[in-house]
Amino acid sequence: MELITKTDEICVSFMRELKEIECAISSIFKDYHPVLNGERYLTDRELSKILNISRRTLQDYRTERKIPYYLIGGKILYKESDIEKILNDNYYPQQDGSV
Repeated sequence: MELITKTDEICVSFMRELKEIECAISSIFKDYHPVLNGERYLTDRELSKILNISRRTLQDYRTERKIPYYLIGGKILYKESDIEKILNDNYYPQQDGSV
């Protein structure tokens, strides 16, 4: 029976592939949002990144009651379906040039 050590190519290859799998799983869970009663919730940071606006602008929207939110223990959450509705309600399609 042959002894396999950590420096053998088969072991090195296995460890490399295991590390790649670990990185792939980590990236999946980094952006994972569990669903609660069929709803996904976004943090202030996530929503500002998605909408490409500053967190300060989100604060202004909250203050002006333009955007619904939850405040739980100092943490602000936005219901994804609420954000989608606001975007859909404020969509103005491009006008064609004909009159």
